[in-house]
Amino acid sequence: MEMKINTFKAALKNGGRAQIGLWLGLANPVCAEICAGAGFDWLMIDAEHAPNDIRSVLAQLQAIAAYPVHPVVRPVAGDVQLIKRLLDLGVQTLLIPMVETAEQARHLVSAMRYPPVGIRGVGVTLARASQWNRIPNYLHEANDQMCLLVQVETRQGLHNLDAIAAVEGVDGVFIGPGDLSAALGHLGEVEHPDVQMAIDNAIRRICVGCDAAGTLTNDEAKARHYLSLGCKFLAVGLDGNLLMRATQDLAAKFVKR
Repeated sequence: MEMKINTFKAALKNGGRAQIGLWLGLANPVCAEICAGAGFDWLMIDAEHAPNDIRSVLAQLQAIAAYPVHPVVRPVAGDVQLIKRLLDLGVQTLLIPMVETAEQARHLVSAMRYPPVGIRGVGVTLARASQWNRIPNYLHEANDQMCLLVQVETRQGLHNLDAIAAVEGVDGVFIGPGDLSAALGHLGEVEHPDVQMAIDNAIRRICVGCDAAGTLTNDEAKARHYLSLGCKFLAVGLDGNLLMRATQDLAAKFVKR
């Protein structure tokens, strides 16, 4: 067996079209499989705010595997041991929340790579990532396929944005709109002009450094605006939100209160 190429990472590096994704928060493999066949470039399995654990992430990875879509996982935190477990499951791209300094970003880069350039633990005989040792050169090829996305969503993160984006091994910087709105004093007001200005400026700063910028919105006009600023990976919806709206709209057509 051969090493699986990280097509998402390659797309970010080659300067082609933006990668369009969908957020998965329902923690369900059937839902993940339905979304996997929709035509998105990538799917975000959220284990920060959604009720996901290692086993539910694995089930969704298995459901998605048959489709030409790249799975990205957001863990609850940038914990080295948790990162090790997710990479062993076969995850090649991680989005780490609450990154605020270049030092933190460098530590995360190290956590995603085997020695001597990193500190990732070695357990290939137990790992789905190596197909339980069926990929003969996995240990020597895996580092090149790891993709690290860091999430900047605080005042300190914005202050250090240029330094974070410049860290070798950081493949993309994602601006988290929800926590950023809270950090800027506008809790729950993602559309506030101050928040939107901060997001726009952050995207421009990331792009100036030739790094891949990303964010999330379920507003089509806003999504196209972010793409026009140079976003290279953009989530344009959330599975739970889509289901909520569709079921609510359907009920409203027939149920009169």
